[in-house]
Amino acid sequence: MVVAPVRGVDLYERRGGTYSATRREDPRIAAAIDDALGDARSVVNVGAGAGSYEPADREVLAIEPSDAMIAQRPPGAAPVERARAEALPLEDASVDAAMAVLSDHHWADRPAGLREMLRVACRRVVIFTWDPSYGDRFWLTRDYLPGFHRLHGMTIDDIVSCLGGVERRYVPIPHDCEDGFYHSYWRRPEAYLDENVRANISIFWRLDPGEVDHAIARLRADLDSGRWHERNAELLERPEMDYGHVLLVRELG
Repeated sequence: MVVAPVRGVDLYERRGGTYSATRREDPRIAAAIDDALGDARSVVNVGAGAGSYEPADREVLAIEPSDAMIAQRPPGAAPVERARAEALPLEDASVDAAMAVLSDHHWADRPAGLREMLRVACRRVVIFTWDPSYGDRFWLTRDYLPGFHRLHGMTIDDIVSCLGGVERRYVPIPHDCEDGFYHSYWRRPEAYLDENVRANISIFWRLDPGEVDHAIARLRADLDSGRWHERNAELLERPEMDYGHVLLVRELG
């Protein structure tokens, strides 16, 4: 049985209290996002969470619906307004760029949120998201958590259709990625055994707990026996992997 997924703000209010412990900005991903923002001086960060990836040298307004996330924003972070992606509290074309970083899959109405980003930005929209067509490239999904496929939602083509013509920039994930999202530990499988790591990856909240427990038990057994390393030996020397993380850049005007 699948537990009905808890989405958006409710999910983070219930489970996100330690998010910033493992979800930190990776400088290489941050550099790719900063490059995509181009010459934008004013930026709205939609679904801003605890403040990662907000460029310090630009005028940033953070939009975040979860009090649990807002409470974890560090001193000196960009000003934040408690609001949802689907109803941004900004005038039309009032910022140079609208950005979202691994947050759009949590929005209750993703097309509405994308339309809002297009409405408030006058130069470009930049979204760092994930392409579900890459699902089975990742060993954790393919071999242990196939239930992840049930939670995909929109395809990249669906998102592109909402945004209009975009540039797609695929971003490889370094083997020592500092941001602990779902794919980050692709070369560090033992990390998924850590309950604190899993606590800050939403997929582990949204699947049936029994399914997750079974997957982690199998992974633990395969690590103990050496089977995981036999299956995935080719990964151990790679510095980075493309698992479908992509920057979608829509130029406006």
